[in-house]
Amino acid sequence: MKTATTADLRNHFRRVSGWLDNGETVEVIRRGKPYARLSPWVVSTPQTVTIDFAAQRREIWGRRKFSVTEVAAMRAAELEGDES
Repeated sequence: MKTATTADLRNHFRRVSGWLDNGETVEVIRRGKPYARLSPWVVSTPQTVTIDFAAQRREIWGRRKFSVTEVAAMRAAELEGDES
């Protein structure tokens, strides 16, 4: 069970409501003592995000195949960019 203070409800309600959206029960603390308990109206399963990397690659590069030298050049350029 997640916990939140009354100040969290006021200042960070988006985060607390996200917990409720994912089916979590939230215990509200006021002045260091339990004050209330919030539970979602309808318990829903957390949404899973699936990313189709192959589709993204096809969208960016099409059906292009890179040679070994092109891949080595891309890696070298990436490493040079990270160091600077």
